[in-house]
Amino acid sequence: MNVSTRIREGITIIDLQGKIGIGKGDIALRDAFDQAVEAGARKVLFNFEKVKSMDSSGMAELGAAYRKMDEIDGGTVSLVNLPTNVGEILRMTQIITVFDVYETEDEAVGEMA
Repeated sequence: MNVSTRIREGITIIDLQGKIGIGKGDIALRDAFDQAVEAGARKVLFNFEKVKSMDSSGMAELGAAYRKMDEIDGGTVSLVNLPTNVGEILRMTQIITVFDVYETEDEAVGEMA
């Protein structure tokens, strides 16, 4: 799993690539999110465009990110470019209900900015 972080119009975008699974994938997601928050990010967008799959450990990390950001005044975590298989898992577990989900990065940035 590869993770990169960039800022666009005040929104921290965490680009995820590969498989988000127990071990390296979930840890990489957590570390990128924690570093962004420590750097002052209050609007975080997870970009799933290049994610192949995600298991329960990845869902747990998304839930932890949501809870952590929910404790920060003005903090939000959103999702964009969900692959069909990942979106189905998030819908089945209903974790998707706590996030704003966007089809495109431009739409997300427009709404979040």
